[in-house]
Amino acid sequence: MTSTDTTYRILRDNAEQTENQERLAPESLKAAGAAGAFALRTPMLYGGAESNPEALAVHLAALARACPSTAWIAGTCATSKTFTAASFPDAVLAEFHADPDAVACGSGVPAGRGERVAEGVRVTGRWPNVSGCEDAAWAGLALMVDGAYSLMLVPVADLTVDRTWRMAGMRGTGSHTLVATDLLVPAERVAPATPPAAAQRLLYALTVLGPVVGAATGALDVVTAMFASDRKPFMTGYARMGDSPGARQWLADATHLVDRARSTMLAVARAAETVDAASPEPARLAMDMASAARDCRSAVDLMLDLHGASGFAAGNPLQRYWRDVAVGSRHPHLNPYLAAENLGTALLPS
Repeated sequence: MTSTDTTYRILRDNAEQTENQERLAPESLKAAGAAGAFALRTPMLYGGAESNPEALAVHLAALARACPSTAWIAGTCATSKTFTAASFPDAVLAEFHADPDAVACGSGVPAGRGERVAEGVRVTGRWPNVSGCEDAAWAGLALMVDGAYSLMLVPVADLTVDRTWRMAGMRGTGSHTLVATDLLVPAERVAPATPPAAAQRLLYALTVLGPVVGAATGALDVVTAMFASDRKPFMTGYARMGDSPGARQWLADATHLVDRARSTMLAVARAAETVDAASPEPARLAMDMASAARDCRSAVDLMLDLHGASGFAAGNPLQRYWRDVAVGSRHPHLNPYLAAENLGTALLPS
């Protein structure tokens, strides 16, 4: 068994525990870290992989095939480390990346306020939906300082975690609220936030789409295994699921949708690094990703129809993949109507 197979097995076997405790199971956290999941966007200068968009998306999808919540946290970590790299000097980044495999979390929502004082910056705020915050060493959090959109780096141990995450899907991400109350942050750890370029925005969206595509692939594994078993369609004369032409067609349709979503993800990832920000291309690629997310939802719906009501049993992993895809695919980065709106605007003559 390869190390990749071992990681997959550990994440898969602990996915239910991860969901139930709304936090990565200790075994999953250790296995994902050992597989480099949290160093994907750590710069090579500090011992990380500094993965390009395609390698990042592929890795996240592979993790999500076993445990979507683990992949989601790895994606959030990649986003946090990418956003931070453009805003802080080397001395601060060296401290931030002292452990290249450390989990980082964050929020780009300026939900805090900072006041400059002689000792540094005093910060108060509440940042909701911070995935992986209970296992993260550092948080990169947006805030307003003197009317300017800024970013601060702070050890999560200096913050309070308000466990507010109560969701139908992606429960294991533990996307709780981080709280700062009159927290003194060293001045060098608060900086004006550098606006993300078009390529960076696409990379952030890929950290969301990768886990969704991987989750749909994991659901397909469950359904494909059902076809390989002795299960048959109830209330029919068929001896096996594969004896039904209708069931075979729906399996093919679901597989095609997942394959198409993956192909779209990879095509966007390859285009992201060289995209022309002044063209409609970033908007086209964003629209492609929103469509891929909907393909994943449609595929899993077909799988549930194939599996029947037993697919919703609490012990059946198919219903967990379904809930994770349903929630993850509706992240703002994959919003379909805004993607269409933005593409329509980009196509208009200037």
